[in-house]
Amino acid sequence: MPKVSDDHLAARRSQILDGARSCFAEYGYEGATVRRLEEATGLSRGAIFHHFRDKDALFLALAQEDAGRMAEVAANQGLIQVMRDMLARPEDFDWLGTRLEIARRLRNDPEFRANWEERSVELTAATVARLERRKAEGALRDDVPTTVLLGYLDLVLDGLIARIASGHANDNLAAVLDVVEASVRRKN
Repeated sequence: MPKVSDDHLAARRSQILDGARSCFAEYGYEGATVRRLEEATGLSRGAIFHHFRDKDALFLALAQEDAGRMAEVAANQGLIQVMRDMLARPEDFDWLGTRLEIARRLRNDPEFRANWEERSVELTAATVARLERRKAEGALRDDVPTTVLLGYLDLVLDGLIARIASGHANDNLAAVLDVVEASVRRKN
């Protein structure tokens, strides 16, 4: 049997992630059945689960991929820019609507919570590094601990995700992000 190239494996994995992302966006986490994942990816369950142990692993791989992309933006432009990107291109983030369903599992499933938190470390680290750097530059408030600023921005991010996921994203949210950004800046 011929050996499959690394490029082919990477392309297949990308195909699975792209299809799964649209499936999760359309049906939610619970509704993304194996049959629907097969239809969305155009692949058999054997092909899908050759690359991913199970649906949790597939979902967490999506979370890790997207967290990596968001971490890059957060490191260079800040977490508020990540939120602005979500508003500008909600179609790139529509699968995040499953976060509403995931919240229940985070509360009730310790193994899932541990895996989820492991995947979000990169985004958190990038955000903290950016906040610390901006504080050192004198651009951010220094009267509020970095951990509190992070918690505040995470809370806003979760709220934004909930708004976008529920179909209530509107033009006012950009102005709300302006207020959030102004609230963390240092007053001169």
